[in-house]
Amino acid sequence: MNSPLRRIAIVVGCIVCSLVAPAIAFGHAVVLPKNSTPGAFERYVLRVPNEKAVATTRVEIRFPADVRVTSFEDVAGWQLEVLTDSTKRVVGAVWTGTLAPQRFIEFPFMAANPKVATRLTWPAFQTYADGERVEWTGAEGTKRPASSTLLAAASVSESMTRSVPWIAAILALVSLGLAMRKRGAAQGA
Repeated sequence: MNSPLRRIAIVVGCIVCSLVAPAIAFGHAVVLPKNSTPGAFERYVLRVPNEKAVATTRVEIRFPADVRVTSFEDVAGWQLEVLTDSTKRVVGAVWTGTLAPQRFIEFPFMAANPKVATRLTWPAFQTYADGERVEWTGAEGTKRPASSTLLAAASVSESMTRSVPWIAAILALVSLGLAMRKRGAAQGA
């Protein structure tokens, strides 16, 4: 194979790998985002793909003890059962419906994070129409890992990233004010 064709084959191979790798890495139930801030009020999403030839009919999640789940977003075609303990704290949720093969679905919910830095673990369970129940409860790196979210204080770069638009807007307003002031002074002279 000559050099230009070999380079093209390598580039195509890299592109294919970059497209396939995320599908393999996220071929299980995951809660997003994977990173958040202690004490934050966060919108989480449980994303569940159907990897079998039969429909998924039930999805269940258990919430970490130190997370306070406050509300759920309706998902068309799915019924929600909120699980609570004796103190009425939300400890889990069960969605029932039909998820066709080769599809995925997302179940959004709002929660208040604990105020300390920690790693939240989200055990999830997926039941198929043939009765098989898959438990996404294993340790990281196993065949069926539980999803996790790292709670850590925002870094300086994250804080700066969030501040840049506000700083730019303030500078734009100051510049506009100065330009209008100079124009008014020039017209008054």
